[in-house]
Amino acid sequence: MCVVGILFTLFATRILVYQEFAEKTAMEATAGNIQSALNLQFAEIQTRGQPSDVDMLLIDNPIKWMQKTPSNYAGEFYDATPRSVAPGHWLFDLKSRELIYVMQHTEHFHPNATGKFWVRFHAVRQEQKSVLVSLQDAPRQLTALLFEPVESYAWY
Repeated sequence: MCVVGILFTLFATRILVYQEFAEKTAMEATAGNIQSALNLQFAEIQTRGQPSDVDMLLIDNPIKWMQKTPSNYAGEFYDATPRSVAPGHWLFDLKSRELIYVMQHTEHFHPNATGKFWVRFHAVRQEQKSVLVSLQDAPRQLTALLFEPVESYAWY
């Protein structure tokens, strides 16, 4: 009976680690999907020849770019806190203009200086060094948009 108890305890401990790893993977996959949607939005703006619309992408709710809303998206909130939604959900903060993921499993998550168990994301412009397109052309700035965490985080 002791052997069964020990095996059950080991199994229960490992299953929690796998649940947390699955949550981390799902969060990062959603962020990657949003980056892809951002790339499509950026390409559409560039194709239309309206570069001034790029600035709107920096403050827009990234969920609007996706074809399908994630099932764990809770909506838009003004001046959100980690208690604004249930753990394991995304929300968009209308004040900071950031998309936030609130952790459900936090055993191996190390929060940043704020001490909050969430990861905040935003779209940022990435300026590339000037590149000479041809000998006759003047140097150009190449721009990309990235969807990235506002602050670094560690989730082991």
